[in-house]
Amino acid sequence: MNNVGNDKGDVGPAQARADDDERELVRAALQLLGIRNLVLAIHDPSFPSEDAEDTGRGSPYTEGGRRFLRFARDLGFNGIQLGPQGETSADNASPYDGTIFSRSTLSIALARLTEDGPWGALLRPEAVAKIVAGKPGGHDGRAQHGYAYRAQRAALREAFASYVDRRKRGELDELAGRLAAFRKRNAAWIERDALYGPLCEEHRSGWFHGWTGAPELDRRLFAPGPGEVVACEDRRRELLDRYREDVDFYAFCQLLAHEQHAALRGVTAALGLKLFGDLQIGYSPQDAWAHQSVFLKGYLMGAPPSRTNPEGQVWNYPVLDPAQYTDASSGALALVRARMDKMFDEFDGVRLDHPHGLVCPWVHVADAPDPLRAVQGGARLFSSPDLPDHPLLARYAIASPAQLNRGVPRYADDWVTSLTPEQVGRYSVIFDTIASCAEARGRATTDIVCEVLSTLPFPLRAVLERHGLGRFRVTQKADLDNPKDVYRSENAGPSDWIMVGTHDTPPLWRLLDAWERSGALGRQAAYLASRLAPSPAEEGAMARALASDPRALAQAKFADLFASQAANVMIFFSDLLGLKEIYNAPGTMGDHNWSLRVPRDHERSYAEMRARGEALNLPRVLALALRARGGAEASEERRGLAARLEARAGAAGGRR
Repeated sequence: MNNVGNDKGDVGPAQARADDDERELVRAALQLLGIRNLVLAIHDPSFPSEDAEDTGRGSPYTEGGRRFLRFARDLGFNGIQLGPQGETSADNASPYDGTIFSRSTLSIALARLTEDGPWGALLRPEAVAKIVAGKPGGHDGRAQHGYAYRAQRAALREAFASYVDRRKRGELDELAGRLAAFRKRNAAWIERDALYGPLCEEHRSGWFHGWTGAPELDRRLFAPGPGEVVACEDRRRELLDRYREDVDFYAFCQLLAHEQHAALRGVTAALGLKLFGDLQIGYSPQDAWAHQSVFLKGYLMGAPPSRTNPEGQVWNYPVLDPAQYTDASSGALALVRARMDKMFDEFDGVRLDHPHGLVCPWVHVADAPDPLRAVQGGARLFSSPDLPDHPLLARYAIASPAQLNRGVPRYADDWVTSLTPEQVGRYSVIFDTIASCAEARGRATTDIVCEVLSTLPFPLRAVLERHGLGRFRVTQKADLDNPKDVYRSENAGPSDWIMVGTHDTPPLWRLLDAWERSGALGRQAAYLASRLAPSPAEEGAMARALASDPRALAQAKFADLFASQAANVMIFFSDLLGLKEIYNAPGTMGDHNWSLRVPRDHERSYAEMRARGEALNLPRVLALALRARGGAEASEERRGLAARLEARAGAAGGRR
């Protein structure tokens, strides 16, 4: 199963040469267009698996995951954007509610534990075969979170029991040494995260605020109050002794997850793919418990009303305490630094989820009887110097009353109208910490990806400019009636990241059907023709052609990304493959969410759909962009490359 050294998989010489030819053409086009990063976005559960390793959920660490990475590389992508990879709960598959230090054990490739190698064949092949055979039917194309969660835990328990038994016989010295060193390096977060589960069972509640049994001290175990330090330390030692086996098992599983991720880094490096991680703005329940001493009391973070979510969103995430921003060696900033150091150790770049939460978070009163109403009546933490309904926020204000625009809602981007350089520096404390962590790990500013969507408050804009960072331009959301709309491609700058959609939006191929039903294809076609036609004389004919062929319009929608000034293009996997199913419907819960997977036969299906114009045809898209950017006076080099790309676009698209 393990063919790490063969980055071509099982393709023949002719197909390998075709892949190389296409990739070289794509590389040349990206260089001419000034595209620095062409990144494919996909979350762990969505990766495909080979038949013999499919436990009901995908992972980049499986053989099927590596095969998909080679597939992406051969198409011309030079980066992969993963989602958050923290541990999630049995009843919540959202990666954005996962742990910030512990890795998801659901992504451990069980089949690799059956092999001789770094993990010493700890798992019987029959155990994996039983899980594969036992998957419930009727879930084609979807991850089965609940089943995979239970099956994975049982298999890892078996692997751990095998490890313990063989250690008693004097075996696996090398693995034991790695485990001991790993535990020593990461003792702080391993102990905290490992104890949370047993304590939830002991107190019969999965949320520490619901722990009502004795000792009440457990709620503050790692955040002792005045006079409680000694008692908390004694209780911690007692729990570590009582739950020694649970902690040992937790550390063992985390070692496997971290080592398989390290192996993935070797694979992506060999393929020439940059690997981007995802730093979620929220915290898991165990993190909210373990780090409560660094969070602001009495307030929670949410999403304000916006163009994307007019009612706002209840997140119930804690917010860092600004009073702790003055000491970088402890408290809130130490937590930020620890997170970022780990992220930059494990990834080549990092996506920052909802970065307004790091600069000017929207906060609301905690424990309100109506959380949504509380969110709607919230305020910006550092931009509320004199609000009568939030008097406690005045002490944290950076913007002065004279710098506020009282004529707009307090969540509006222009609520704050001006800032001095000193004030921008105060808003930028966390971003400055992130930038210093990136520099210490040899990362460039361009390796930081900021998921700024419809909300860009003035303080956040000033902080991004301070660090030379761009925003997201999600073109499927573009307002065709507003030339200044933030999502229109012509408004993108070189530092921006541009994309048709994200994991939170419908796939383009689903939108095409909606646009056709509503009669919107003509307006989309006219806009795209104005962006892509090499000359004004060709604009009308192009608009008519695109309006009459939704598949051609889809390719033009992709070409619009590459014809912009943005140096970074991101494609979500469903948009690449021509899928119409939704990956995540924001604000909803259920087994259908966070579960869409890449088809197991994606090479064949992609080739067929690309040939029909029903999936991204990157050579054709780049040819369109080259002609658009070159205009009627395009250079011979540009025209020649566009012609070669167009010829390749008509050939077999991908492996059969």
